[in-house]
Amino acid sequence: MERTEILEKVRDIASDVLGVDADEITEETTFDDLDADSLDRLQLVTAMEDEFDLEIDDDKLAAINSVADAVDAIESAQEA
Repeated sequence: MERTEILEKVRDIASDVLGVDADEITEETTFDDLDADSLDRLQLVTAMEDEFDLEIDDDKLAAINSVADAVDAIESAQEA
């Protein structure tokens, strides 16, 4: 799957989970920018794992602080 497709899906997931407009979310957007607390982040990761049918390992999970980080983690998990 292309990075742009992954980005669009991650934006949609973040929009649904956090209740923000997807148009306001860019690759540079951090989850702090979106006021996501630890529970929100867990819901985001769970939704991403379900959407992409993969599991993000715990080491990478701790490093996901932005939309770009999430896209990178999904790309890595798909390659594994």
